[in-house]
Amino acid sequence: MTTKGTYPVRAVKRAQALLAFATRLSGYVVAQKTALSVPTGYQIRTRYQQAGLRAAVGEKAKPGRRLVFDGVACAKLKALACSQAPVGHNRWTLRLLADKAVELALVDHIGYDSVARILKKTSYNRIGGNNGVSELCIANTWPGWRTYWHFTSSLIILSTR
Repeated sequence: MTTKGTYPVRAVKRAQALLAFATRLSGYVVAQKTALSVPTGYQIRTRYQQAGLRAAVGEKAKPGRRLVFDGVACAKLKALACSQAPVGHNRWTLRLLADKAVELALVDHIGYDSVARILKKTSYNRIGGNNGVSELCIANTWPGWRTYWHFTSSLIILSTR
């Protein structure tokens, strides 16, 4: 880990500290060699002794904010954006999509900027006059086209047949 591969700098410094402690260096020398504080070096050593290498070198999971939209709700919102606009509108706007998502109980509340973030990676075009219907949406609805995902070792390609 300290010589090959790509790892976070914090993990490499912790591993270097453990290697230095393995050679029976004092905490002050380890702190100088690894640019860590003396208490941090001792904490890493203690964690290694109590819970092993992964606990000493890795980090605890950091809780983040719960996602408002899960995968299913995102798919439903994208499908809604691909559908026909409501009566009286030429195309879906972000605010209309946000209001409709709340109305359909996909989510309790959502802002139009969050809708924009969700739709950012699709072919949804809210400025164009084509109602934002992406080629992928058409491909999935027209029986003559079949879409499938082709996986390679380094990239994913969407193909149509």
